[in-house]
This record gives sequence, C-alpha cells and structure tokens, in this order.
Amino acid sequence: MTDTLTPVLSADWGTDRAWTLKAYKQAGGYSALETALKMAPDDVIAMVKDSGLRGRGGAGFPTGMKWSFIPQDNPKPKYLVVNADESEPGTCKDIPLMMATPHTLIEGVIIAAHAIRAKTAFIYVRGEVLHVVRRLRAAAREAKEAGYLGTDILGSGIDVELIIHAGAGAYICGEETALLDSLEGRRGQPRLRPPFPAVEGLYASPTVVNNVESIASVPSIVKNGIDWFGSMGTEKSKGYTLYSLSGHVARPGQYEAPLGITLRELLDLGGGMRPGSELKFWTPGGSSTPILTAEHLDIPLDYEGVGAAGSMLGTKALQVFDQTTSVVRCVLRWTEFYKHESCGKCTPCREGTWWLVQTLQRLDEGQGKDGDIELLLDLCENILGRSFCALGDGATSPITSAIQHFRSEFESGLHTPSRELFPPAASTLFAPQTVGGK
Repeated sequence: MTDTLTPVLSADWGTDRAWTLKAYKQAGGYSALETALKMAPDDVIAMVKDSGLRGRGGAGFPTGMKWSFIPQDNPKPKYLVVNADESEPGTCKDIPLMMATPHTLIEGVIIAAHAIRAKTAFIYVRGEVLHVVRRLRAAAREAKEAGYLGTDILGSGIDVELIIHAGAGAYICGEETALLDSLEGRRGQPRLRPPFPAVEGLYASPTVVNNVESIASVPSIVKNGIDWFGSMGTEKSKGYTLYSLSGHVARPGQYEAPLGITLRELLDLGGGMRPGSELKFWTPGGSSTPILTAEHLDIPLDYEGVGAAGSMLGTKALQVFDQTTSVVRCVLRWTEFYKHESCGKCTPCREGTWWLVQTLQRLDEGQGKDGDIELLLDLCENILGRSFCALGDGATSPITSAIQHFRSEFESGLHTPSRELFPPAASTLFAPQTVGGK
C-alpha cells in the first residue's frame, strides 16, 4: 500500500469554485479526454480492464469487463447510464463528488461513451438533491459550449449527448434495472434477468450502467496509466476509493485512500472515537451489508478482505456505533427503511420486510415473544435469494449479522425495552458539549 491518503477524486475539492470548467481545466481537466479520443474504443476498454478498476457502487464487478459485454454487432444504439441515485443509509460519497467537481464525472462519461460507442449518455440523479442536479446541468452546459459534448467533439468526429435526469426519489431506482424502467418513464421496479442490460437495457438496447465513482475514476487512469493506478490498493482490489466515515467519530467525512486500508487507520485519520466512546459495531459498506465488530478493526477494507470477514465492501459507507447504541433499535430503523422502500413487486420482500419490522418492534419495546429470534432468522432465510433484486437480501444482512454478534441484546428484548438498556441521553450524540475546556 502507498501513502495513507491518496487524494485523486477529492484532490481539488478545496479549490476556489472547483465546480467550474475554468478551475477544472487549470487542474488538468479534459486532458484525459483528448488522449482517449485519439485511442480506438477497444483500446480504451482494454486499458480500463487492465487497470483492475472495479465497480465502486456495491458488488465490485470489473468495470472494463462490463464495458466489453456490449455486443458491437447489435445494430441498435448503445447507451451509457450513470447511477447517481445515491440513497443507501450511510452512503454519502457520490453527492459531494458531483457537487465539488462535476466535470470529473462528465469527462469520465464522455470517455466511457466513446469506449462503448454510445452516442447518448444519461446521469440518473436522486430527485431530492436538486442542488446536485442544477450543478451537473450547469457543468454539462459549460462542457458543451467548450466543445467537449455534442457533435464532433474536439474535431474527432465523435458525438456524445449527455442528459441529466432527475429521479422521483425511490430507493429501489438505485437497482440498475429499476433505474432503466424509471428512465423509460415507467414505475421503477426491477426486471427479471436475463436478458441483462448489456444485451437489452434502456429501450431494449445494449446499455452499460455504472456508479458515479466508477466513471469518475476513468480520467485519472487514462491520464496517469494503469501502472500508476495499480500502485495503490491490493493485488485484486486495485486503486483508490472514497470511504465515508460517519457516526460516533471525532471527525466524520470523506477519506480517499487506497483499497486495503483498515478501519483502525481510518479512525486514526478521523481523530478516533468521540470522547467516552468505545467501538461496538460498524458497517463496512452501508446499512445493507452485514455488520462487523471491534474484532474486525484490522481487516483490509477491500473486496476480498471484507468478504472473508463475512460482509461486503459495498459503497464503503463506514457507519461507526459506540457502546451507547442499541443494536436492536439500530437494525429496526434500517429495516423500517427497507420496508418503506420495497417496490412491492415480489412477495418475499414486500411481505417479509413488513413481518421483520413487526417482530423487531416487539423486541425494541421489550415485548418480544418466545421464538421471536428464531422467527427473525426464519424470515430472513425465506427472503434471502428469493427476491427480484438485492433489496430483499440487503434487508436481511444487518439482522442476521446482528443476531450473530449480539444475540443477548435480542434476548433482552423479550422483557426489557431498548430505551431502558440504552437510554438516548447516554449517547455521546446528546451529551453536553464543553466550550473552552469548561
């Protein structure tokens, strides 16, 4: 591993008016595009594939390989869709990136579109973040006026149109096929696969769907080379990434570091736990990933390391909780979110999340019944792997892992409310703050 922090995407976040084309070009922006436009599309795909860049939105699928799945002998138009519908509880990396340096994403979009031979690209943004939508549209307008978007980009003969689309605020639209249905004007619900988006995606045409951070990482690879990218990270999880550190920590925020860094190192960078706090449990990749505990402080935060510990790296949303937090109540809040956001298309998720909430509420209130813990595990088993998309699976992950690590707290829910075991007033979030050392 190289230096502890490796600012690349976040390198210019502190620059004055970093979101403007002028500031971006002064930092070397769009030079990677000029290089990529002189390359054959297949060569760009090969470069991204050889770099080892993996999807930064969840599963970590190799980005270049995903691009290579597009059948170029298909006469239908090709589409690039950027998934900017960031709404996983605890995940907050794409929105600051798009706010600070939107041109990084736009440059990546144009390079990726050129690679897969797409003439139209979409950035699907969560509708509630109107400020991000406005900033992206302003940046796209700047890019088009400067000749980086539209027809005959920089005299290359390559055409790329970019559409910034605001979603309607449904978590399910972060699932790639539900996102495509939403883009087409239909209710956002997952599609049955196959066919996969690479074959029949948007408008039944070959489509690549990538996360914001994945696409935004492409210009740096083209500009600096695959050896430079591979010098960061681990053997199978190469490069840098944005870790979102939140919760009971002294300095929450975005920490851009090589894949393979540990939570212990990130906590040190973040000033450690808040005064009086001790690490109890944490999520490595958002609320839909199995929780981990203090014994996992030193596992490498890469796809293999976190997977070996029984969880998923996901979106690298590191939510850190201390000893004042009720695991039961925390898991209940997450499950209420998944119940509310279930699209209702498939029975296991629609009905299962409802029953999970009812059971967790009883345990949270100290009114649990004998067999409730086994009921939770049975419900999770019947949801896992039986839904159209990963929302159902994600709803079960925090529950099963919480029972695995903190079963005694669930057992306490048979007779004692969470608010008595873990009174909110004891949380460092509500503790009185001293001023001037007094």
